[in-house]
Amino acid sequence: MNRLNDTEFQSKKSKFVPYIMSGHPGYESSIDIALTLQDSGVDAVEWGVPFSDPLADGPVIQEAGEQSRKGGGSLRKALKGLKEAREKGLEIPVVLFTYINPVLSLGFNELILEMKKADVDGLLIPDLPFEESDELRKLCNVEGISLISLIAPSSNHRMEKISRLGDGFLYYVTSLGVTGTRESFSDLLASNISELKKTAQVPVLAGFGISTREHVRYFQDISDGVIVGSALVKFISERQQELKDNKTKKEALQEIKVFVQDLIS
Repeated sequence: MNRLNDTEFQSKKSKFVPYIMSGHPGYESSIDIALTLQDSGVDAVEWGVPFSDPLADGPVIQEAGEQSRKGGGSLRKALKGLKEAREKGLEIPVVLFTYINPVLSLGFNELILEMKKADVDGLLIPDLPFEESDELRKLCNVEGISLISLIAPSSNHRMEKISRLGDGFLYYVTSLGVTGTRESFSDLLASNISELKKTAQVPVLAGFGISTREHVRYFQDISDGVIVGSALVKFISERQQELKDNKTKKEALQEIKVFVQDLIS
């Protein structure tokens, strides 16, 4: 069952999808955080996979990924952690965020098999060009997994083609470069997203740099929802010691819940 394509997700306005790094600040901690995010009222979760050369990630997520890798984090371990989170009650849609090298190392068929075991709903690979995604897209379609497409401000000449094959949702990249918090965005975003929504068959979510309540409000007004990554990962990193200590973990998770709910409200 692909929860991204369910009416509940597709029809809801102002979707909020946070990104977290699997294995950060620890294997068990990331599972606890995913469950906390569900309790916070988010609509889905992006489950990041640590990688040695994360070209789309800014310094905050790079550091989280490096910490995860030092603890043994990998594509297989990320999927193992997600499977465990599902067993503990994670029911909302989950999108696996990884890079093409770990996928090629594992193999497309093995990846699909492991994603099915972990009950993954969607897959996002930022360094897989749309023009080279046909093989993996077909495999995902057969198994009911959404291969999420990214559309950047520079994708104008390809926008209609990409949007017509969208599945689950389309990820509109709000700015060129890597992830990370930003103070301002281009004035052209509203018109670009409006044009994209005319041809899109699925919701259009905005991401990259969205970090404040004001950002969230703005992009929820002009798109179908937002993706928040670096701001949340930074908040988690600042509480990593508390999250690893059973005596303080509950309080730290509550702080994460309040932080997210403040962004949503």
